[in-house]
Amino acid sequence: MAEEIEIMVRAAQRAGRLIRRHFGRHHQAMSKQQSINLVTEVDRHAQKVILETLQNAFPEYEHLVEEEARPPSRNRPYWVIDPLDGTTNFIHGYPMLAISIALVKNERIEAGVVYQPLSRELFMAKRGGGAMLNNRPIRVSSTSRLSESLLASGFPYDAWENPENNTYQWAEMLRKVVSLRSDGSAALDLCFVACGRLDGYWELDLDPWDTAAGSLIVAEAGGMVTDLEGNPFHLSKRSIVAANPAIHGAMLKVLTRKK
Repeated sequence: MAEEIEIMVRAAQRAGRLIRRHFGRHHQAMSKQQSINLVTEVDRHAQKVILETLQNAFPEYEHLVEEEARPPSRNRPYWVIDPLDGTTNFIHGYPMLAISIALVKNERIEAGVVYQPLSRELFMAKRGGGAMLNNRPIRVSSTSRLSESLLASGFPYDAWENPENNTYQWAEMLRKVVSLRSDGSAALDLCFVACGRLDGYWELDLDPWDTAAGSLIVAEAGGMVTDLEGNPFHLSKRSIVAANPAIHGAMLKVLTRKK
């Protein structure tokens, strides 16, 4: 596992250098379409760098990425990759974005790496081995009351037409906590829960590449990670609730309250 994690880190850092070179370059002077084209190109190149690095070291491993509909074989280990989590942020020059890589074996997430290319913060975890930020152990917060908590969440891309767009849950939770944040990067939000910057995070409609690495990092930092119904989190789940154990149950009660 150590060799696999080393390669995951190398892949993330290589992609990070590419993203840093392009971040904030003339985005204010660009048209919307030009910005979209740029981020698509950066996303594609970052993914290529990551896949080349991983496949050169482990050619037998498969991969799951947003741009490819082909599901990996369950008989082989596979990588779950988001080369640029926070594309809208990238377009606007908003510095909340991350590279996320997870390793799955026998349908269990065994290792996760999340790299913030601008701050160069490197979060990682392996199953049973704890979680680290820049090679130092991290733990979730010790906040014991929801009323004293800082939480984060987000909204689906089709929020304007999706009736389950998280606005009801957001409004309910806003009455119960110190404050809420929505930063547009699920991978980073999960890592911020893992290191105690946030007390909890939830979202209703995510893909595996959004949550795979971050969910393991939270769990290995002592957090609880479930779906919205309180079931253990799995890559097949669309919803996620991640928090320190003291407030996780209280979060679920608020989030599942009937309209």
